[in-house]
Amino acid sequence: MPRRILESFEVSNLSILDPEGRADPQLEPSLPTAKLKQIFEDMLLLREFDVRAIAMQRQGRMGTYAPSTGQEAVQIAAGAALNPTDWVVPSFREQGLLLSRGVKASTMFLFFMGSEEGNRLPRKLRSLPYCVPCATQVLHAVGIGMAAKLKKDPVAVATFFGDGATSEGDFHEALNFAAVYQSPNVFLCQNNQWAISTPRSAQTRSATLAQKAIAYGFSGLQVDGNDVLAVYSAVDAAAKRAREGGGPSLLECMTYRLGVHTTSDDPGRYRPATELEAWIPKDPIDRFEKYLLAKGLLQSDDRARLTAEIGDRLKAAATEAEEICRNLTPDEMFTYMYADIPDFLRPQREEVLAQSIAIDGDGRAHG
Repeated sequence: MPRRILESFEVSNLSILDPEGRADPQLEPSLPTAKLKQIFEDMLLLREFDVRAIAMQRQGRMGTYAPSTGQEAVQIAAGAALNPTDWVVPSFREQGLLLSRGVKASTMFLFFMGSEEGNRLPRKLRSLPYCVPCATQVLHAVGIGMAAKLKKDPVAVATFFGDGATSEGDFHEALNFAAVYQSPNVFLCQNNQWAISTPRSAQTRSATLAQKAIAYGFSGLQVDGNDVLAVYSAVDAAAKRAREGGGPSLLECMTYRLGVHTTSDDPGRYRPATELEAWIPKDPIDRFEKYLLAKGLLQSDDRARLTAEIGDRLKAAATEAEEICRNLTPDEMFTYMYADIPDFLRPQREEVLAQSIAIDGDGRAHG
């Protein structure tokens, strides 16, 4: 018997803005002026948050930090396309997403300062806190999606992860479960080309990461991740499909990490300088700024003005976070794990408090 073709598939790539900020009129989404301006300001906020956070880490005022420079379009456009009632499940690099959904900058600073206060996100934001282990949050998102389906809550659940997460078993288990049960999930992969020091080419033989959805029975789309309008359109369509019972989607957003993986990393040891130079002209903020200038929605000096204003706000937020940290007591580590501290932890908590060092009014330490 001859072989028969049982299945065939294709994977598309979506791009709307070219590098000069010119939009394809047939694909350009119709967005209110106020929303376009807010997206641009939120992208600048994320870029400036990176600048201040890296400086604070280098000064010893903050712990390890994972910057998002170069990936602003994915986070901010995706957040703008989601409804306030939708859920978001971030990894460890989605500070822009959380800031754009209303998390205070001081709260974000507190997280990187090691305070559990940085994990206390308002419930109304429908966001899980940061997840540092690679890909475990993808399973959490499917759990939320399944719960929403059982409750008949018409929401989308968007989870964010990098290309490295697609090499983890949790990613594949999550996609399979979501497909079988048609949970309302949007799987959003920020393919920034590097899983720390492992290049995309060494992670999989697949031509795209988007096509991994095909094996589990749902659609995958590759998106120009430095194109704000393309990301917005793709997430908007996927989220609507999820809310209406159409099941999950996988979006592979092609972008690039212009900086370090984290502040403990040196990309110069493994990444060729020519590769970085090739991606710098694709900067998502520059591209979107050209688009807004051409439409008359920005003036030539607006970016500098907004950047200065944002810098002042972030400086105040950092000061607020440091003041909160100064007033924390060492027993904070026992506060958030359990609703009621179990008996076996009570002696440890008392010991920590007994050995803690108090700081008096003039800054001298005594124990």
